[in-house]
Amino acid sequence: MGEMNTASISANELLLIMASISVLGVVGGWIGEKIKIPDVVIYLLCGVAFGPAILNVVNIDAFPIVNELILTFGSAFILYEGGREVKLKVLNEVKVSVGLLASLGVFITAGIVGISAYFIFSLPISTSILLGAIVASTDPASLIPVFRKVPIRNKLKQTIISESAFNDAFGAILFTSVLAGITLTEKIGLAHTTLQLIFMILIGVLVGTGIALIGIALSSDKKFGIFYEYAPIISVIIVIFAYEVSERFGGSGYMSVFIAGLVYGNKKRFGLWVPDESYVSGIHFRENIATIARMSIFIVLGSHLDINSLLKYGMNSFIIALILMLIARPIVVIICTAFDKRAAWTKNEKLFMMWVRETGVIPAALSGIVVSMEVPGYEIISATVFMTIVVTLIVQASTTNIVAKKLDVLEK
Repeated sequence: MGEMNTASISANELLLIMASISVLGVVGGWIGEKIKIPDVVIYLLCGVAFGPAILNVVNIDAFPIVNELILTFGSAFILYEGGREVKLKVLNEVKVSVGLLASLGVFITAGIVGISAYFIFSLPISTSILLGAIVASTDPASLIPVFRKVPIRNKLKQTIISESAFNDAFGAILFTSVLAGITLTEKIGLAHTTLQLIFMILIGVLVGTGIALIGIALSSDKKFGIFYEYAPIISVIIVIFAYEVSERFGGSGYMSVFIAGLVYGNKKRFGLWVPDESYVSGIHFRENIATIARMSIFIVLGSHLDINSLLKYGMNSFIIALILMLIARPIVVIICTAFDKRAAWTKNEKLFMMWVRETGVIPAALSGIVVSMEVPGYEIISATVFMTIVVTLIVQASTTNIVAKKLDVLEK
């Protein structure tokens, strides 16, 4: 009877925490809309205020499984949505730039930030590179809402969105590889890590493509689309199976869900289509799921923040954020666009790409994983990721429209 009572109390507490997160998310989103600040910044601050550091209303640390579920599924679903935003027709015109920005760019960013963290924080080089890998990717969940309000040139918009979606997957894979090297007692060589990275990508691509095609076929308007009325729910099923199957075969779950989203978003190229009614209802359903995922991830991240660590490492964290924005990003854009002669990027378009690189959901989720595992140096990583998200979103996301007008990159 005692065990049942304990379980019942835990379940009730968990329900209260989830309800609290939802209330904070709704109120935070409303406040962000009113004061014209990105909602994720408000979510972070709400997590800090109502987390263990201050009011202790939201303490997800008592439920590690739920904590991992929010971070893993939330980031996976947002990556899936990012994949759906990428259009292969436009992507084909700028594939060289996108491919280099999303792959080589991630490694360059992780290297510059990692080396900077090594000297600024005196962290072990492996932990420094782990920090670099976490903040190396940009955020489609923050970029897409901004670009819906700011009419950027289509080629430029699709390039930035595609990069943010692809580099999230590459950043997550790099993070997984570095984290494995830190947490495993056995040392892993560079060649082995490289082969493992390639294997994870290939498995992720194959699994994501296969599961997406099965899901689309079963929910399409073809004669075998017997579940077309459940197309919105099938999207969630695709995300779960793409992630889990890929992980169980040693692939990258994050790459798998992104590819699944890419295939689903370009289903007409595979001769498949979802009935209009299911398509429209699916958009609203997925937007709600993605919104819940975003608010949950950032509130949980904020609740994990140690105020003492932020005060202790705040200035150095701010310096890392500036290095990321003003040194690493310009270098990445200059190098990665230099090889794409077909895209014919103008100077102003390159400058705009240098400015628009918000840090958001995936870094937040990966930081949460590091904190929950208590990897050595997690306090520094948590404080730096928090600072980077806040600075890039407040400074860059809030000024996207102004910068676009100054650089004359708006759609005519």
